[in-house]
Amino acid sequence: MAPTAAEQGEQHARKAVGLAARDAAGHLSPLAITRRNTGDDDVVIKILYCGVCHSDLHSIKNDWKNARYPMIPGHEIAGEVTEVGKNVSKYKAGDRVGVGCMVNSCRSCESCNKGFENHCPGMILTYNSVDVDGTVSYGGYSSMVVVHERFVVRFPDAMPLDKGAPLLCAGITVYSPMKYHGLNVPGLHLGVLGLGGLGHVAVKFGKAFGMKVTVISSSPGKKEEALGRLGADAFLVSKDADEMKAAVSTMDGIINTVSANIPMTPLLGLLKPNGKMVMVGLPEKPIEVPPFALVSTNKTLAGSLIGGMSDTQEMLDLAAKHGVTADIELIGADYVNTAMERLAKADVRYRFVIDIGNTFDKAAAAATTE
Repeated sequence: MAPTAAEQGEQHARKAVGLAARDAAGHLSPLAITRRNTGDDDVVIKILYCGVCHSDLHSIKNDWKNARYPMIPGHEIAGEVTEVGKNVSKYKAGDRVGVGCMVNSCRSCESCNKGFENHCPGMILTYNSVDVDGTVSYGGYSSMVVVHERFVVRFPDAMPLDKGAPLLCAGITVYSPMKYHGLNVPGLHLGVLGLGGLGHVAVKFGKAFGMKVTVISSSPGKKEEALGRLGADAFLVSKDADEMKAAVSTMDGIINTVSANIPMTPLLGLLKPNGKMVMVGLPEKPIEVPPFALVSTNKTLAGSLIGGMSDTQEMLDLAAKHGVTADIELIGADYVNTAMERLAKADVRYRFVIDIGNTFDKAAAAATTE
């Protein structure tokens, strides 16, 4: 039986502040909220940093027609443990931890039992979802959060929290398909389609795995960035017919991070026989794929959505070992609306991260109740 309103009020008695959108205009302003009291299996986290994902922009603007307002976005959360429930054994006060795209699941289905909580039909997203107690989840553009121990990960000591926060979405989004589709083998040739928040991390993981990495982009101006700063081995301009022709059947796999509707046949042509393209971007319209582009040489077109909790921890550990972090622009809480405007224009290299710990006090003072 669902808790009564009075019971919900008792459970959600911990005061916090977030930056919330009230409607599809998407303007973010301070909102006083409550978080649940610490449960036996819960970890309480003081949020220090939160990455700004492009899906946050889509969500606050209701582009996907599923918004619940007021909405506090943010699913790239990094912070410090302040309290734990009596059953929690993995974490203690002072630990450096993170929370990614989900905060709960049924924890008992086949997917959950296999470590793929991201495939659970009952997965609860970090924000804009209805949790098991009937309350709407609020994300990481906020002062603190309370999360079940299972959905918390530990940041290795070698990883800075600000540059590590985006890995909780962007990192696992590219790491998981690379792992499960065999695109993590030294010496294989990996194509990374798109050089943005996801793509730049995919390049870094590809190099960490010892692969040959080619960035595929429609923007010739990104060549120096890809080769010089990110360490890619080659750069391919997708609009250059001669370059594309020369690269036919040269790649073992492609991680497709692009969210635009683009012609697929020339890109699939870059794959060797038995090659794989894995989509992690989300184009607004259905994609068109001629069957012969796949069946003639046994190619695979697949998709992937984030990853399970054990894989997320594994990803962070490997990233720390190889020095993989996101390239970020650190911003204050008062800059977040400007950051959203710039994000809509792709004017960021490559991830905004909000400095919650050092800049949120002013927002807290201006918070209103809904």
